[in-house]
Amino acid sequence: MLINRAPDIVSSEITSETHYRGRRKFIGTLGAAIAGLALGPVAGTAAARAAWDDPAIKPKGPYDTDEKQTPFKDVTSYNNFYEFGTDKEDPHENAQEFRTSPWNISIEGLVKKPAVYSIDDLVKPFTMEDRIYRMRCVEGWSMVIPWLGFPLRDLIKRVEPSSKATYVEFTTLLDPDRMPGQRSRVLDWPYVEGLRLDEAMHPLTILAVGLYGKRPLPNQNGAPLRLVVPWKYGFKGIKSIVKIRFVETQPATTWAIAAPNEYGFYSNVNPDVDHPRWSQKTERRLGEFLKRKTLPFNGYGDQVASLYTGMDLRKFF
Repeated sequence: MLINRAPDIVSSEITSETHYRGRRKFIGTLGAAIAGLALGPVAGTAAARAAWDDPAIKPKGPYDTDEKQTPFKDVTSYNNFYEFGTDKEDPHENAQEFRTSPWNISIEGLVKKPAVYSIDDLVKPFTMEDRIYRMRCVEGWSMVIPWLGFPLRDLIKRVEPSSKATYVEFTTLLDPDRMPGQRSRVLDWPYVEGLRLDEAMHPLTILAVGLYGKRPLPNQNGAPLRLVVPWKYGFKGIKSIVKIRFVETQPATTWAIAAPNEYGFYSNVNPDVDHPRWSQKTERRLGEFLKRKTLPFNGYGDQVASLYTGMDLRKFF
């Protein structure tokens, strides 16, 4: 698979007058936010939130795409989360009463510091970051989502995996009373996903706790904690995580068990490898009429292609 690398300076990296003025406006608004702190935390927070919520003035982070963000309403109402139903609107409708407090996450396996954390204790040591990522579903639709979270590698460094740990396995909550979709046999529950350790350590990989700069993460989007790996198909982004286990061998993952001829462990976005039942060459971005070309690694090839040097990605879907 050929990876097209960008030239040294691309047109999208040349700051336009609009963005220049926007960033000046952001600095001014941020100054107002800091000044607002002198008046009280509520005023300061409101001013800072106003700066973030205007995409024209939010400074682009090193990992952000500058593509148009998918509206919050679409991000939170068009979801795959089979634990709450198989139709796109089911998670929004069926997860509203889902209780995410108390919530514990178990760190297990080949680590020096195994532990069980409450969600608040787990995230407390880490600095939250906004990450605006493309998201490509294996079904052929896509979004641009502003996540709030922290790099998974920060957690991994904190728990200190042993030298034998080469994979990370993630598990979703198993509770059919709280997740009615688990009463069906559409999948083997609980949902399990995994990454190679170097994939998990990549700076693009995050654990998300919110959307659009705000916590908590909506229930239908994987509250209170989900995985985001933007160069892979969306089903790799396991939701409502309760266990993170470090292992020596490649874990068996839910969709690879359910349909091994259709879904593999790596599941990198690859327009050259079609799903057995449809093409992956194009995608439909929510809110757009015409389809667009799908990019290798979902457009993150320059950052992640080196992880797969020597691998025939046509064989490792």
